[in-house]
Amino acid sequence: MTTPAALIRHNAPLGEKSWFGTGGAADVLFEPKTKEALIAFLKALSPETPLTILGGMSNVLIRDGGVRGVVIRLGAGFAEVQRQDDRTVRLGAACRDMKIADASALWGLSGFEFLCGIPGWLGGAVAMNAGASGSCLADVFVSATVLDRAGREHIITTRDLSFGYRTSGLPAGMIVTDVILRGAPSDPETIKATLAAQRAKRKQDQPVNTRTGGSTFKNPHGHSAWSLIDAAGLRGYRIGAAQISEKHTNFLVNLGGASSSQLEALGEHARQTVLQRTGIELFWEIQRLGDPL
Repeated sequence: MTTPAALIRHNAPLGEKSWFGTGGAADVLFEPKTKEALIAFLKALSPETPLTILGGMSNVLIRDGGVRGVVIRLGAGFAEVQRQDDRTVRLGAACRDMKIADASALWGLSGFEFLCGIPGWLGGAVAMNAGASGSCLADVFVSATVLDRAGREHIITTRDLSFGYRTSGLPAGMIVTDVILRGAPSDPETIKATLAAQRAKRKQDQPVNTRTGGSTFKNPHGHSAWSLIDAAGLRGYRIGAAQISEKHTNFLVNLGGASSSQLEALGEHARQTVLQRTGIELFWEIQRLGDPL
């Protein structure tokens, strides 16, 4: 019995796959297991069909009305790891950021420790230049293989991108399939100690093991989003079952049974309150996708 190279589902629930656990369905969900299956699908896809690319869905809010057109989410076949040389490694776009951080100790390569605080997948980390603990993906990025909307393959390097705070300048519609990252040789035990320290701090400061979507807003220049929200008196503020975390005010939490509309309304309330009180505008870091009900 052969294993299908892809899975196509219609009216496929998406919310259950997201870290918030909320949201509607995709008109069509395509989950390829191989690059060949993905290329064939893209070549056959009408250029007029709306296309959305999803990864680990840790920093995504799927609206309650669902996502129109086709949603592509890469399968396990895009999580391969290949050591290139003593400093570089090739990783599939579906590799989990936290697992990369753990593997770096086995490789004896430092520079990847910050990924232990990022719960998403590598493809998304490239697209948004994910960062934590003072480091970001751009610090270790060498190149990426991407597919365009027509299924053509391209190799992009830092010269083709414009890395900035939570942005990479990756052209719209490009799908990252694999990435080459570069680290620095280091003692594995030192790397393990750094990982342990960063994880302990994250557990102390952030609402881990809860239904949340990570950092809600980007930090404005010269400010931290959490301190602005906290100073506005919004710690623990709720709309229905959606709450601004009591532990870290730049996190929205689904206490159980919240809708995406409640979570988004809560975020917008925080934005408007901070703007009215300080004149500083907060911008969403969480990607909000799809239609409201």
